[in-house]
Amino acid sequence: MIPENHPRRDSLILRDKIVKANDSGILAPSSLIAHGRGETFDYLLGERTTLPAKRAIYVAVATMIVADNPVISVNGNTTALVIDEIIGLANELNANIEINLFYRTDERVDKIEKLYRKHGFDDILGGNDDEIKYLRSIKNPRATASKRGIYDADVVLVPLEDGDRAEILSKTDKTVICVDLNPLSRTSRKSDISIVDNIVRVIPLMVQIARDLKNQDEEFLYELIDSYDNEYNLKESLEEFKIKEGY
Repeated sequence: MIPENHPRRDSLILRDKIVKANDSGILAPSSLIAHGRGETFDYLLGERTTLPAKRAIYVAVATMIVADNPVISVNGNTTALVIDEIIGLANELNANIEINLFYRTDERVDKIEKLYRKHGFDDILGGNDDEIKYLRSIKNPRATASKRGIYDADVVLVPLEDGDRAEILSKTDKTVICVDLNPLSRTSRKSDISIVDNIVRVIPLMVQIARDLKNQDEEFLYELIDSYDNEYNLKESLEEFKIKEGY
């Protein structure tokens, strides 16, 4: 039991979610390392959603609203940390959710698929019974793409992604939106919209923003999208990591 006044309570709760997800079999063991790496960046960021992150989030939501086939790609870590929020976002944006794993096994896919159904989302893509195609340029198990989902998507949200897939998806004329706490990663550099923030803050905020932006006309949304410069926003994001005296 974590005391209410523990200074690292929120962080410890997230760690516990990851550990339990690993024990349940939905994570690969290396996922714990990935979470720890992200936690380090978040600590240096001050565990806050910065102005550049908010700007990218608004543009990301606007982009998904005007998309023809927006898809949210999920792995074990995403599922463990924000499954209900991901489902809420998909419902707000009329987006598909697709399972995509680096260490893909039928057993892991089946467990994740059942978990989404348990949480009320039945039409999960990327499962063992789905019609799967493969993106030829990706030389690892994350090459899988549902015919109804990522393969035919025009916009893909790829939280907690690996860089080679983000780069290749972007080259296939898809708009790639990533959530990555490392602004220097290949994922951040190769994505079209890079949100440098913790996914546990990003997805709930995206849900809130979606409810507002859905009521805006398309002209406003396209103006918001066209005014965005991802390279500039990443530079600003990197500045947020400078540790000042007394931090």
